[in-house]
This record gives sequence, C-alpha cells and structure tokens, in this order.
Amino acid sequence: MMIIRILLADDHAILRAGLRALFSAQPDLEVVDEVDNGKDAVRRAGELQPDIVVSDISMPKSNGTEAISDIKRRYPAIKVLVLTVHKEEEYVHVALDAGADGYVLKDDSQEDLINAIRSISTGKAYLSPGVCGNVVRGYLGHLSTGDLVPSWEKLSHRERQVLKLVAEGHRNKDIAQYLSISVKTVEKHRANLMKKLDLHHTSAVTAYAIEHGLLTK
Repeated sequence: MMIIRILLADDHAILRAGLRALFSAQPDLEVVDEVDNGKDAVRRAGELQPDIVVSDISMPKSNGTEAISDIKRRYPAIKVLVLTVHKEEEYVHVALDAGADGYVLKDDSQEDLINAIRSISTGKAYLSPGVCGNVVRGYLGHLSTGDLVPSWEKLSHRERQVLKLVAEGHRNKDIAQYLSISVKTVEKHRANLMKKLDLHHTSAVTAYAIEHGLLTK
C-alpha cells in the first residue's frame, strides 16, 4: 500500500489538529509536518518533499496562492490541494492558475477531502462540488463581458507580496528587509499596485486586501 505523505499549511492550530487526527485514522495517509504560514510551507515542502501540500489561501507572511506558485515552480512533483472557506470563482481561478491540483471547501465533508487527496495523488484534478457551479456560471458570465481575470490577479507576484505587507501595517523599510529588496523598489511596487487597483491611500489598500481574502481572518 502506498502511503501518501502530507504537509499541512493553515494558520489555525485547531483545524490543523483536526486534520491530523482525521488523516491519522486513514491507513494510507501520513502527516509529515504542519506549518502556519506560506513561507514555511515552501521551505518545509523543499525539505520534506511530501506527496501533497494541503494549504489554505489566507495565511500570514507569504499567502497561500504565492506559496502554491513557489512550490509548484520549485518542486513540480509535489501536488497541492487548496482547503479554504472561499467559494467565489475568482479565488478558484487564482488558485488553479497558481498551480493547485485540487480545491476543497472547509464545509465539504470529510469524505470529500479524503477523496480529493487520493484523487490528486494519482495525477487527477479535483474540484469541490460546492464551487463547480459558481465557476461555470462565473466563466460564462465573464465571456459576455470580456473580463475573465479579476483585477487583483493582474498584479505581479511581487506587487501582491507588497500589497499584503502594506495592508498588514508594515513600513516600507520593514517590507524591504523582509523581501530583500531596496526601499526604493518597495515604493515603486507600492505606487504601481495602487495605480493598477485605483487605490489612493493605505486604508484603501487594507480594505481591498480584506475584501479579497489576502489577510488572515
């Protein structure tokens, strides 16, 4: 019997404990570690080389979609399953574009989650029944308007990082240090993202990040 090795990435300790207990009851599932942020998810994925990373979207530091993109770029053999509360099609599109192999909602059944893990471990994709209808309707609706890409998805990877850190209240100097770039570069990314999103002050950036699930709830 093949054992599926899983890395958990979610900032809620109680949820991680519940998932660990659920998976430990399955003979073919093993949790190799758990982390509470996207940056550590990327690091531990590289160190442990799990079969699957089960990750939330909204997490501190590097968020879920950024972590997914980094993991899939660096370790393409690792499968990523998104486990989230977000049902809106824009979140599904962004997660799949980042490279996610599956998308499950936190209010899906335990059986759905386990089936999703086993499915993507064999190379198949998995999309929660709870979002399938929304995604199809949203896709058909956008075809008529020509706007298939959400505005925040049009931001570059670095601009999304800066947006999240600005919204969390970090100063330009701190952001520069965290991202290992210059303060001038931070200021440039900050100006560009605000222009793209038509935001005119920091409080608007924070409100935008909250609205789009980029901050931890």
